[in-house]
Amino acid sequence: MTQDMATSPEPEPQATELISGGHLVAKALKAEGVDVIYTLCGGHIIDIYDGCVDEGIKVIDVRHEQVAAHAADGHARITGTTGCAVVTAGPGTTDAVTGVANALRAESPMLLIGGQGALSQHKMGSLQDLPHVDMMAPITKFAATVPHTERVADLVSMAFRECYNGAPGPSFLEIPRDVLDAKVPRDRARVPRPGGYRASTRRQGDPAAIERLADLLVNAEKPCILLGNQIWTTRATDAATELVRTLNVPAYMNGAGRGTLPPGDPHHYQLSRRYAFNNADVIVIVGTPFDFRMGYGRRLSPEATVVQIDLDYRTVGKNRDVDLGIVGDPGLILSAVTQAASGRSDNGASGRKAWLEELRAEETKAYEKRLPLQHSGASPIHPYRLVHEINEFLTEDSIYIGDGGDIVTFSGQVVQPKSPGHWMDPGPLGTLGVGIPFVMAAKQARPDKEVVALFGDGAFSLTGWDFETLVRFDLPFVGIVGNNSSMNQIRYGQGAKYGKDRERVGNTLGDVPYSEFARMLGGHGEEVREPGQIRPALERARESGKPSLINVWIDTDVYAPGTMNQTMYK
Repeated sequence: MTQDMATSPEPEPQATELISGGHLVAKALKAEGVDVIYTLCGGHIIDIYDGCVDEGIKVIDVRHEQVAAHAADGHARITGTTGCAVVTAGPGTTDAVTGVANALRAESPMLLIGGQGALSQHKMGSLQDLPHVDMMAPITKFAATVPHTERVADLVSMAFRECYNGAPGPSFLEIPRDVLDAKVPRDRARVPRPGGYRASTRRQGDPAAIERLADLLVNAEKPCILLGNQIWTTRATDAATELVRTLNVPAYMNGAGRGTLPPGDPHHYQLSRRYAFNNADVIVIVGTPFDFRMGYGRRLSPEATVVQIDLDYRTVGKNRDVDLGIVGDPGLILSAVTQAASGRSDNGASGRKAWLEELRAEETKAYEKRLPLQHSGASPIHPYRLVHEINEFLTEDSIYIGDGGDIVTFSGQVVQPKSPGHWMDPGPLGTLGVGIPFVMAAKQARPDKEVVALFGDGAFSLTGWDFETLVRFDLPFVGIVGNNSSMNQIRYGQGAKYGKDRERVGNTLGDVPYSEFARMLGGHGEEVREPGQIRPALERARESGKPSLINVWIDTDVYAPGTMNQTMYK
């Protein structure tokens, strides 16, 4: 050995790349295709922000965690991809509970990430420490704690995967502060490969059941179909349209299924649903549970053959027996049924002309009965006039959002989105306050679309301060407040149950000029008291290019038929 060889220094070991928990979160979000998170800051979660900056994920910070959760829900509905909200521990997470619960009932895939005190301080009473997982488990499809930094991205991907187990829904993940802030060798942390950790959940259903449904529809004299939320969830618009046109079946739409067929389509029906359900011989319910909206199934004729199609086995036949249940992807199922029926020498389409004409006559009768109210020149403004003007204002590119009680019940009878996926409402949880966060998500995800939102004055008040967030992030929309200074849906029920002298206990609001609120926060605002002022004000809001509120003073003593028919008041 030479002297030089003996004294040569040993080669220095290569430094191991380290990565923090927050950066692993961001990488897992990127792998899922998440391009924006909705959040309210807190010391437990800021390393996630740092990771998002590096991964090019937009951070939209709001003023209340409920808004963040609703926005993540709204993002999922608009895009068909998973939404994500990030909140801090304790009250940050509990503030988001309502948004997560709403997503559960609406079958909306979103991930809520919550902070937590350090594992090293477990059960010691650390700041904002609460049993988040225990609280979230009943209202999510998956809820867990990340026990080690190496598992962060792995568990994020696991939470995303569970969002799509059966019908979609929310997941929750809490990450303790020391787990999130710690750094581990990059090669010891599993970071899921995009597209490598989730399989397709699309199922076509039992082939024998497909054939049976094709037989039922081909041989039906008076069939009808209800297209619910899952038509949009599974992007089954084309499949549904092809079935109803090929087999000449009248279609009704609810929830996010609205807009599957455009207004004016010969198979689009809206006002004759009760008549159809009472007189049809075959009723197909797609992607809608037999919950309160369906009278728990009792609104369907007992003589009809009832078929239910749903992503979730637990929904089919719940609350009401069905003659045929098919579990699977509605789009695949409807396409298969159309194909199965297409090979028949006679698919029955021509024989149903009289049935469609019978229903159209019922539609026309209901429409003409209501038309004078939609054109009412009364002041204070009749709610039907307001929602009529909104419907006339919408274009094919207008996403319509309803957030309220009585006023949105009016709009459900009149407002018709012109395109699929252009209707948003809270869903079956009936959560007020979704409007502003849904606007935020819709405009952020689809800046090419116009967003039009109708609020009750009570509903707007719940999350209205995030109007400022819309201004801050330059997310313009046309907002309308149907202002009757009341929680009128509740007021009606109290009056009906306890008498007029007690109808205003706990439900009367102040006369708030919301246009001034909008202007104060940097938006566009106008007051409207006469019906002829509605359309010009809407046009000016559209042209302003700003977040806007048109405060429309409506008649306080007029109630929607749906409000007066609510069974909880009887």
